[in-house]
Amino acid sequence: MKQQRFPDDFLWGASSSAFQIEGAWAEDGKGLTVADVNAKKRAHIQADTTVASDFYHHYEEDIKRMKELGMQMYRFSISWARLLPEGEGEVNQAGIDFYNRVIDCLLAHDIIPFVTLYHFDLPYALVQKYNGWEGRETVYAFERYAKLCFATFGDRVKYWQVHNEQNLMIRVDERMNIEEEDLWKADKQRAQMDYHMCVAHALAVNACHILVKDGKIGPAISSTCTYPLTNNPKDVWAAKMNDAFKTEYCLEMHMTGKYPGYYMRYLRERDIMPVMEEGDYELLKSAKMDYIAVNYYRTLCVSYLEATKEHPIGEREFRGNQVDFDQYGYFRDERNENLTASEYGAQIDPMGLRIVLNEYYRKYRLPLIITENGLGAADTLTEDGRIHDTYRIEYLREHIKAIADAIEDGVEVMGYSPWSVMDILSSHQGFKKRYGFIYIDRDDHDVKELKRINKDSYYWYQKVIASNGEELE
Repeated sequence: MKQQRFPDDFLWGASSSAFQIEGAWAEDGKGLTVADVNAKKRAHIQADTTVASDFYHHYEEDIKRMKELGMQMYRFSISWARLLPEGEGEVNQAGIDFYNRVIDCLLAHDIIPFVTLYHFDLPYALVQKYNGWEGRETVYAFERYAKLCFATFGDRVKYWQVHNEQNLMIRVDERMNIEEEDLWKADKQRAQMDYHMCVAHALAVNACHILVKDGKIGPAISSTCTYPLTNNPKDVWAAKMNDAFKTEYCLEMHMTGKYPGYYMRYLRERDIMPVMEEGDYELLKSAKMDYIAVNYYRTLCVSYLEATKEHPIGEREFRGNQVDFDQYGYFRDERNENLTASEYGAQIDPMGLRIVLNEYYRKYRLPLIITENGLGAADTLTEDGRIHDTYRIEYLREHIKAIADAIEDGVEVMGYSPWSVMDILSSHQGFKKRYGFIYIDRDDHDVKELKRINKDSYYWYQKVIASNGEELE
């Protein structure tokens, strides 16, 4: 008798984020965010947040399509600045009303709302007042915002995520509003911001457990699986350190309340130790995760990188995309010759997903859920008005098989919510780079009629959900 691949209560869904899908960036009292500011800077070459996918005005139609797809959960984010335009201060009732309508509409269609509190869109007023996360004041502004969400929506929303991909966000200067050109000064800012986000994370976790009956909350991390370039022991160590510095230091802080030794050593090596206030450790240690959300797209490959007089140990050298970096005395990014890559350069590796699920479950023994996984591509409409995205189907199929393998390995996986439910505004490729199951008929500078068109992958995923992962071919 064939073994069932996925448990009966496995949650099938899809994901998005507020600034990439909603549009209406300044409507109904919403405040300006860092994401809005960055998008406006590139408005001459790509779409900005003015319209995006216009979920703000199309949410009922869009949720109906989610229901027809068979989605059991929808992972989305709330815009902090739509509820608190200044990041603190007066509450915007129109923002509260919008998310109440969205949540109620989801529940009316039997779709579980799975909410991220912060997805790259810090209220810009907090940048102007406190330099964003560098100021301790932003920590307490976030705590108040989180408590507002829990008190307002917690009667219906039981699944929460705090920060989306803190471990990756902190490396991208524009998302953190780091404008310092001196690398050491920028890294010192970065270290303080990162630490403050950890404190805010702990405050939100504890507040959720107090304010939301039966509430579940956890971190959403950008997972990293790194292979050594060779079997040289230094390369093997470099691969482990790449995972440690890009992902696991953050998970270890969330789980134990303190940075691991290797990360503290790095902070001392660089002389960028953040200010840590009395009582922080007790707070950080008290915040207990209910699950870990995993965002997975690719794997990495590194070799050992020697430190030199010119480049002392711990110094980082960021690459053009501001996501990957080399670290002297630790690791250097390399190309994995065994993998193919997407047209946007991400190396495709379903086995890596199985590896990270096994690793995180073995270390932390918490349920896992995949809240992002997908293939960005320049989808095109055919003459008959269809989108034949067989490449996306193949990508998702192999990654779902990897999840099934991890479950058979003994990993507790709660669900799968790929990126993204529909085409959304990509931070650096606008509407050229598409991830969705639903095509949004617009381009970067012509919003057209924003017609929604189901792709081939929509109908394929519909069958996957209906069969609980048994029909993958």
